[in-house]
Amino acid sequence: MARSEPIEKIRTIFSMTGTDALSERVRRTLVRTLYTQPTSLAIGAVNGIVISVLAAWLSGSQAILIAGIVLSFIAVTRVTAALGLSPDDDDTSTSTLEIVYEIGAFSYALMLGVIAAMTLVMELGAPLEVLLIANATCYGVGICARNAGRPAIALGQLFLVCAPIIAAALYIATLPFLALAATMFLLLPAMASITLNVFKVLRDSIGAAEKSAEMAEKMRILARTDVVTGLVNRAGLNHEMVEHLMALPEDQKVALFWIDLDRFKELNDLLGHTVGDRVLGEIAQRLTGVTPDGAIISRFGGDEFIIVADVDDRHEAERLASEVHAEIMRPLRLDGERMEIRASLGVAVMPEDGDDADKLMQSADLALYHAKVNGRGQTCFFDDSMTRNLVRRREIEAELRAAIQKDELSIFFQPIVDLSSGRIRAFEALVRWFHPEKGELRPDEFIPVAEETGLIITLGNWITAQAAKAAANWPDDVTIAVNLSPLQIRAPGAALGILNALREADLPPERLELEVTESLFLDDSESTNFFIEELSSAGVRFALDDFGTGYSSLGYINKYPFKKIKVDRSFVSGPDVGRKAEAIIRAVAELGSQLDMEIVAEGLETIDQVKAVREAGCTLGQGYYFSRAVPDYLAAMLLAQERDDGNPHRLIA
Repeated sequence: MARSEPIEKIRTIFSMTGTDALSERVRRTLVRTLYTQPTSLAIGAVNGIVISVLAAWLSGSQAILIAGIVLSFIAVTRVTAALGLSPDDDDTSTSTLEIVYEIGAFSYALMLGVIAAMTLVMELGAPLEVLLIANATCYGVGICARNAGRPAIALGQLFLVCAPIIAAALYIATLPFLALAATMFLLLPAMASITLNVFKVLRDSIGAAEKSAEMAEKMRILARTDVVTGLVNRAGLNHEMVEHLMALPEDQKVALFWIDLDRFKELNDLLGHTVGDRVLGEIAQRLTGVTPDGAIISRFGGDEFIIVADVDDRHEAERLASEVHAEIMRPLRLDGERMEIRASLGVAVMPEDGDDADKLMQSADLALYHAKVNGRGQTCFFDDSMTRNLVRRREIEAELRAAIQKDELSIFFQPIVDLSSGRIRAFEALVRWFHPEKGELRPDEFIPVAEETGLIITLGNWITAQAAKAAANWPDDVTIAVNLSPLQIRAPGAALGILNALREADLPPERLELEVTESLFLDDSESTNFFIEELSSAGVRFALDDFGTGYSSLGYINKYPFKKIKVDRSFVSGPDVGRKAEAIIRAVAELGSQLDMEIVAEGLETIDQVKAVREAGCTLGQGYYFSRAVPDYLAAMLLAQERDDGNPHRLIA
């Protein structure tokens, strides 16, 4: 029973080598152990050759000499093959490595056993017999340890060494030789057990290492892959981009396209993250389909994607950007619903826009920033002026934060006049910034920066509070108009902040008029609807500003409770003023009359313009003809003078 267990193990191992249960990499690793340290093979070969030659010389036997020559040839061929073949060469298959090694190993072991058996049969004397049997046996035992990585080969060599000696001992059949045969026979299962145990430990260790390596590789891939789109994520982009640029020829140009899906957050909030993820997946597929082979496509984060592609010149980058943009904005359908996704693109080209990965990404990011600032839904290529503008904007941002804290900002008030009576009906609150070193900064310099950085929320609340405090001191029939940014309206608690400002100033809500532009309604978000509904129910009035420059103003007028429409100044004093502009003003005025809304004409600078808009049906006017924006004390003086003297503003009778 003790012998059957090693035999069963041998059968198992032989079956595994035929239909290997190990992975190919593990098998390759085990075969590699056969070829490690070829010097040990050379030492064994030299030892076998020397002993065989010595036996032939001492015995004078021609048969031993011939066998020694054959052994020497096999030994030299085997060592040469081991040195010529490399397990690290992917062109050499694992099977080839095994077969070549097996032929040499089995041939050498058999000849070593045959020579030892010949010394017994030929009765060449005890010294030679002991020398060759000991040499053969030690080789067989030693090779089991060396080649334990492939048990079939190790045990095959041991068997081929021992079998001729056992056969010779049985042939002689004396008691000592029968004992030798029995000892050699028992050596086979004993060494098989040891060899298989060594193999099991070696195999399990290599298998565990392989599994650890596979797990590490999976974790590495997972860490560099976006689970929603299957594209590489930010970490994967950094890795692949560095490798790509390192292998890039010197004269090869690379374009980086930074893509931002416009207003994707609103889509996520409105339809849910599940739909949002499906949209991202669809965009990822489209990008994969439109980009050239070899390009790196990454979901950089949130609703941003980055493409890195080789291009021949800037013209090719422009063509690819156009194709990418068109593919993204192509309408898609999810569950039968038609959706349109808009995107902004920033593009930079290496080496002119950056000579390394970081600079290239900074340039593309800056180009994307300008694409969004300029109205979104467009592609913008980097140029050097963007860097200067960015420095300027960052400087304004830092100084604006300080200006709010130091009370360097002021509120000026421009009157809105009744065109029939000439009396002031309202004032529009306008912020002014008098910098202690740079003088007055125009609103169009710092308001866009405030909107981009989120400062507009703090600034807008401050303007509303200051304007309400000033208006509280005016006659009850004079209202205050304040412009609101869409960002300010969407901020949490926006309506409550305005109501608190009115409460602190002790100003009735009916005397506050909030001016909003059509851009506020492009998203048609619930927060906008809630904001307008809450304040309207409290008595706050709303006016639609810059009317005529948007997309679907009539729809907004029908949906929201506007009390006033302000006709954009481009229809009054712009370069396109003419018969068409006058007809538009008349149409708007008629609309206002039918809907019981007041129509304000902005930008009035001459008496002729005042006449024209009044005749067209506008009820209110605003512009330099009446007054520029003035500080609060001058606004109070204008009202006092008007009330005391009964002297309305200059108007045509």
